[in-house]
Amino acid sequence: MRIVLKVPATTANLGSGFDTLGMALSLYNIFTVKEIFDEAKFSCEVIGEGMDELRDSDSNMIVKSYKRACEEWRVKPKGFALESCNAVPLNRGLGSSSTAVVAGVVLANLICELNKPEAELLRVMTLIEGHPDNVVPCFIGGMTVSCWDGENLRYVRLPALPENLNVIAAVPDFQVHTEDARKILPESVPFRDAVFNVSHASILCAAWAMGRWDLLRVGMEDRLHQPHRAKLFPGETGEKFLREIAAHPDCVATAISGSGPTMIAIVHGKAGKLASAMCKIFTEGNAASHFFVLNCAPMGTVIDI
Repeated sequence: MRIVLKVPATTANLGSGFDTLGMALSLYNIFTVKEIFDEAKFSCEVIGEGMDELRDSDSNMIVKSYKRACEEWRVKPKGFALESCNAVPLNRGLGSSSTAVVAGVVLANLICELNKPEAELLRVMTLIEGHPDNVVPCFIGGMTVSCWDGENLRYVRLPALPENLNVIAAVPDFQVHTEDARKILPESVPFRDAVFNVSHASILCAAWAMGRWDLLRVGMEDRLHQPHRAKLFPGETGEKFLREIAAHPDCVATAISGSGPTMIAIVHGKAGKLASAMCKIFTEGNAASHFFVLNCAPMGTVIDI
């Protein structure tokens, strides 16, 4: 059996939607199982992003997620030879770890011939990842709204962005680890800030569902996580980005992508001027950067056997 998985990047924690809102992006990791073994031995070949960090099969997140899923479903894991062709940058807030979690769970379901339904696959993915806002859109595509109480997952798939709206992802050359981005968050927030985020997240979801793209900028406004995570950026880069890019005439909405440090902006029409403005802010903070112009990926993980 030869299995090929095409797994999309994601942008999550979208503005006011901390741990809740996420979107699949048209940037992909391709994972190929070349051979399956009866015993639980694994080999990993990595091409592209993370080729130095991800070669060790014992620490490879795909293998770890595969084993965890087999344990959750109480089946004996087989082994496999894996080739990863990675285009999604590591530790940049574009869901690289989620691509591995999704791939590992999907492979456990396929290799062990379990035929688990979508909801069960997503439950185990979320159990491994710890929150659903990356793994849900990574697996089913589009824009998703999810809630997770530690045991039960509920999710809704919203329409993908229309073709005339693109997503710019400005990716700097430094990393932010999810653990560090969570440590900087406060344990409690003022009641008025909680109300602010509930109202803005509600507007964001309603506007997205109804195609009211003019309201996305307001819906993305946040007081729970972005003001704190912006401080992890060098100098005042994060604060400046949220302030200046949000006001750019070509920008429909902007946010820190995931845990950062990638910044995303939804743009109407040509993306050149806005992408240049985004990278200029990183340059002013003494950080090199590059950018992708992407679409909202309407399909999630694609399986070819």
